[in-house]
Amino acid sequence: MAIGKTKVAVIGCGLVGSTLSYYLASNRICNKLLLIDLNEKKAWAEATDLRHSLGYSNSKVQIESGSYGDCGDADVVILAVAAPYRDGMTRLDMYEKACSIMDSIIPPVMESGFEGIFLVITNPVDLITQYVQKLSGLPDRKVIGTGTSLDSARLRMYLADLMDVDPRSVDALCMGEHGDSQMIPWSQVTVGGKSFHHILKDDPNRLGGLSLDDVLKEITGIAYEVVRSKGATCYGIASVSGQIVRAILFDENKVIPVSCMLHGEYGFEGIYAGIPAVLNSQGVKELVTYHLTEEETARLNRSLGILEGCRRKGSEKE
Repeated sequence: MAIGKTKVAVIGCGLVGSTLSYYLASNRICNKLLLIDLNEKKAWAEATDLRHSLGYSNSKVQIESGSYGDCGDADVVILAVAAPYRDGMTRLDMYEKACSIMDSIIPPVMESGFEGIFLVITNPVDLITQYVQKLSGLPDRKVIGTGTSLDSARLRMYLADLMDVDPRSVDALCMGEHGDSQMIPWSQVTVGGKSFHHILKDDPNRLGGLSLDDVLKEITGIAYEVVRSKGATCYGIASVSGQIVRAILFDENKVIPVSCMLHGEYGFEGIYAGIPAVLNSQGVKELVTYHLTEEETARLNRSLGILEGCRRKGSEKE
């Protein structure tokens, strides 16, 4: 960890924000943890309950509730607020409401003197991360969204279960929109260092005629099923968000697929999308560019094109 105290502010004390706060505290990822919510009593209660959880632990994290004005010395501010969701909506349908929420949060955070890194969880995360970057005026390397990190974690678990191996032996990711148009670059997927395409080719019967398109449908659709059944996802997003924060505060130079600004990579300029990036104390150090197949390139272009079109429509309404 970098020398000195590290402070993280979590804005939004709903299921995601509170679960993430517990992850950060129990794993001692930061020294100070600030919880903020429009419902100040809720923020106080979550902070107090969280402090009580450390009574028998080795964690020495200082936890308190506060306001946007307390974010000035934070290293990372996490936006864990959510626009209202109704069954049948896609993440893109939540854009306008999410923008209005950001309009009420980002200006006072910036007025506090905040110069750290924003981590955006709010959906549609790619578009909202770009909106936060524009509102804040911070360099785009310092405004990051969770992107396809959770989708990639789901994919790793799915393939690990399918192959009956430890998920740490699976190297797989999703790219593009954190949403219905995302894609899987199968040419980059390996299990134990072996290409997944070669695994299928060497033993076609091993996975029972697995359809790669069906895998993508499963990874894309599982979040909707979880939300219908329990109201929200929380553990998965808390874990991947916590790892992103750790990569930043511990200066890890770790590659994670996050929402970040493209500057010509994959043929697109000036849009945010889920792309593997090297993360360290400066935010996004660099993006990873793969040599994709022609089909993979077409699928990624389609996903990025959807995000670009939505961004342009959103800009016209601002």
